[in-house]
Amino acid sequence: MNNTPDAAALRAAVVAQRELAASLFDQLRHDGFDDPGVTRDPYGPGEQRAHASIAAAAERLGLGLTRDASANLYMTRSGQDRAAPAVIIGSHLDSVPHGGNFDGAAGVVAGLVALAALQRLGLQPANDITVMAIRAEESIWFQVSYIGSRGALGALPEGAMDVTRVDSGRTLTEHIAACGGDPEALRAGKRFLDPSRLRAYLELHIEQAPSLVEAGRAVGICTGIPGNFRYPHAVIEGSHDHVGLPRRFRRDAAIAGAEFAMGLDRIWEEHETRGVPMAATLGRFHTDTETHGLTIVPGRFHFSLDVRAYDEAVLAALERQVDALIAGIEQRRGVHFERGATARAAVGLVDPAIKAALLDGAAEVGTPVLELGSPASHDAAAFAAAGVPMGMIFIRNENGSHNPREAMTLDDFLAGTAVLTHWLWQSCV
Repeated sequence: MNNTPDAAALRAAVVAQRELAASLFDQLRHDGFDDPGVTRDPYGPGEQRAHASIAAAAERLGLGLTRDASANLYMTRSGQDRAAPAVIIGSHLDSVPHGGNFDGAAGVVAGLVALAALQRLGLQPANDITVMAIRAEESIWFQVSYIGSRGALGALPEGAMDVTRVDSGRTLTEHIAACGGDPEALRAGKRFLDPSRLRAYLELHIEQAPSLVEAGRAVGICTGIPGNFRYPHAVIEGSHDHVGLPRRFRRDAAIAGAEFAMGLDRIWEEHETRGVPMAATLGRFHTDTETHGLTIVPGRFHFSLDVRAYDEAVLAALERQVDALIAGIEQRRGVHFERGATARAAVGLVDPAIKAALLDGAAEVGTPVLELGSPASHDAAAFAAAGVPMGMIFIRNENGSHNPREAMTLDDFLAGTAVLTHWLWQSCV
């Protein structure tokens, strides 16, 4: 460390970027406006406009721009030693349909604000600091987690390039090619980022639960990111029958689905009682729209499942419990569960040294914080899985996320960005 940090000067330099932050958030809302929220569709027009806006802002700040085979955008403040391992500050710019303006985007804007603050203070980092605008984090579109970040790390799961976007029906390969990426390089597993050449990955993100609101804190320091297993397109096959069929003859797929849902909830309740954090979500849960009716016993039932936990051993045990639950329902009700392809994401372990430094930095800049686990998945987990030391900062958000009512304030955002900037100052200057 070449400079002794002055926390007051650092915080003032971050607050001085308020207009930059506000203008970027306004532009991103405009780029994706889709009443009543925003839709920045991955590898589509909404995300493309957002990437163009962020690239233009980075150029105005004098940052060097690069893109990779996944069409991720890298905006770099050069360090004194270009060969030294770099630090990446990143998040995504895509959104869910009709989502909020801050989920993901806050992390990219925070990176630019932090670099602008260091520039205002006349400081050049010892190593490169790169702000990464990541593609396609929201798995609702392609049903695959961390497409942009895992693509950059050469870690896309098998078959990912052939999945189709839920609204367009076009493959990921087609969408990436249309946005200037290189699908063949991704198919070959070529990586743009070498984990051994990365010193750290940090991500700032709005919190997606009300913990910070409940605690009256503007900023949280992440303790871990859950891993998950998912069935994006699961089906229960039973038998379509007449509504008058006696119960003992029925193979009712809808009742089997209901039993599955209640069984999952019991598993969750048991873990909660033991103080073991997890979550299980049935995002889609419905009879077959082409065949269901008032006087028909449902013979087919569709659902999606996301099960997540903060420990790989807990996650593996949960998968065994789900297997056992399904086997019992199949035997009792004469149905069959077709789970389809199972998607997975590893648990994201926060680097202890980064977490400790963020906590110290928050105290230095006068920001009370709460330590908390993330309820949601983030690109940071993909970096952690690749062996890159990782840390996360959360910002208070009144109304949850993935909806138009996300309510992060600029004051809270700047408080969290000051903590991020302090870490960069301590670690890279």
